[in-house]
Amino acid sequence: MKNIAITKDVQSAFTPNGVLQDLLDGNQRFVDGKPEGADNGSLVNQTTSGQYPKAVVLSCIDSRVPVETVLDQAIGDIFVARVAGNFENTDILGSLEYSCNVAGSKLILVLGHESCGAVKAACDGVELGNITAMLENIMPAVRKSADEVEGEANSSNKEFVAKTVANNVRMTIDRIRSKSQILAEMEDNGEIAIVGGVYSLHTGKVEML
Repeated sequence: MKNIAITKDVQSAFTPNGVLQDLLDGNQRFVDGKPEGADNGSLVNQTTSGQYPKAVVLSCIDSRVPVETVLDQAIGDIFVARVAGNFENTDILGSLEYSCNVAGSKLILVLGHESCGAVKAACDGVELGNITAMLENIMPAVRKSADEVEGEANSSNKEFVAKTVANNVRMTIDRIRSKSQILAEMEDNGEIAIVGGVYSLHTGKVEML
């Protein structure tokens, strides 16, 4: 059971690859039904004076993908930024820059998920209030996938949706690097890594891209 929060010294000793492996190990514990567990009361008390998360995860808002749970992480372990479709925008980029450049996190994980509702809506060209503008962020992945997958380019085509989910993660990572000089330089210097994965609703497993 985890009862000691991450300290600055511990965070500083992490490597990007080590943090990624830690998250994948946590996901495997979740899949195996053997979570580490945590003394939340103790962790709450320890983190009142500060936080030193090892990673930041950019995920979808989907209720079936509770990030800390599926990665078996405790209070103070990770930052989580959530938006339907797990894409970047100015606010998300600022949050990622804060997480890594200011607060010391070593890893950015862009986490898509199987059968994403936002991706399906983008595939179908849904127009509804502010959702219309939101889905525009996913359309580059939709257009790319349309050139790569045979069959109908809509949500009825499961292969098309899966390809779009993966392309959306990859293209989000590319845009993070191109839009944030801070994060690109940190990655070039080996201070952080920016990686992507897709969560399976059926198995609970995170598959890295």
